[in-house]
Amino acid sequence: MGAFLRPSPPLALRKGFIWATGIEDTFISEPHPVTGRTLDEYDLTEHYKRWEEDLKLIAGLGVSAARYGIPWYRVCPQPGVYDWSWTDKVLDQMVNVHGVEPIIDLVHYGTPLWLEQSFFNPDYPQYVADYAGAFAERYKGLIYWYTPLNEPRVNAWYAGRLGWWPPYAKSWRGFVCMMLQLCRGICLTEQAVRNNEPDAVMVHVDATDLYIPADPLDTVLVSEAVKRQEMVFLALDLVMGRVNEVHSLHNWLEKQGMTDDDVSWFAKNAVQPDVIGYNMYPMFSQKIVSRTANGAIRVRIKPCWTETLAELTRMYAARYAPIPIMVTETASSGSLKRRGAWIEDSVAVVKRAQSEGVDVVGYTLWPLFSLVTWAYRNGKADASVYLIDMGLWDLQPGPGGLERLHTPLVETYKKLVAEG
Repeated sequence: MGAFLRPSPPLALRKGFIWATGIEDTFISEPHPVTGRTLDEYDLTEHYKRWEEDLKLIAGLGVSAARYGIPWYRVCPQPGVYDWSWTDKVLDQMVNVHGVEPIIDLVHYGTPLWLEQSFFNPDYPQYVADYAGAFAERYKGLIYWYTPLNEPRVNAWYAGRLGWWPPYAKSWRGFVCMMLQLCRGICLTEQAVRNNEPDAVMVHVDATDLYIPADPLDTVLVSEAVKRQEMVFLALDLVMGRVNEVHSLHNWLEKQGMTDDDVSWFAKNAVQPDVIGYNMYPMFSQKIVSRTANGAIRVRIKPCWTETLAELTRMYAARYAPIPIMVTETASSGSLKRRGAWIEDSVAVVKRAQSEGVDVVGYTLWPLFSLVTWAYRNGKADASVYLIDMGLWDLQPGPGGLERLHTPLVETYKKLVAEG
């Protein structure tokens, strides 16, 4: 345990700007009740088979770090039983051969099949903390950067509000219950990791959105937009012990099932991230709050550009200073021209923010190559139909499997990284 060696200082990334990338790593191991499909991006993109090739692609960019997910359901096939044979090889090579610092996603959606009711299992927070502690003990001296759970708000939305993912809840109460469970798990995970690796750097990551009322004079729409915007920050506020009787969402959360005991638990178990990460995509991250023809509230996506990224960057900095912030996922879909423009324009936003005194410490072009959209698990077409090109390499079916097709975006990103 903890016997891995590494040639570089463990906290070297703190000394400079963090250029990063990552491989889409959603892990929904439970078969869909209708289609029977699971959703393991490493399997669908053939990363399990081609990990050595993929690590070389990462290293060739010159980046200092890579966000990297661990398939909990595979490394922990039974409670308390672990199989590290695959992760041993990958993580050792990433650090000691390629010199890339892993920022580990301990949970990137989904739980092991043995965990009944998934995140709703009352023992979920302790189970995930046990797994996190075992991982940190195993890789002590090799791994220092951790994300306890990626995108808790999106996780709670898909599993607690939309009912797409286990345990398939479909209500605001389900969303809040899920958020409370996920955030308890984050707190206990961070404690378990730090108990095994005191030098751990915790990077808390969530998806971000900017909510805008369609009519700024409509007080109902303005109120709803404000509430939705506060939800963007809810997971961070919970784990940091900021949700109390004066929090803007306190009354709404109580109506959805949060209790005084919940508030007390988070106050007693609050954790402090070392870095706050936010994931922003111009295809998804601006939301317009409007009314339907019959007056009901409707939220719709409006494509946006870097003005939204700039505004969200300012919001995170103002809310959580002096904790540094980091763009932990961003990319555009569309043509190569549009995708390249997004890379250059979004990096320019980060540079401007830094010049204004905002402590932005990193940028992550995500993903490294194409991903299979989440609709695959609900659908029936071949996985190739669900491929979406957002990364530096495009994936294309070929005689040897999914080929990694080099695009001009590789040079675009390498140049930005090299210029530092």
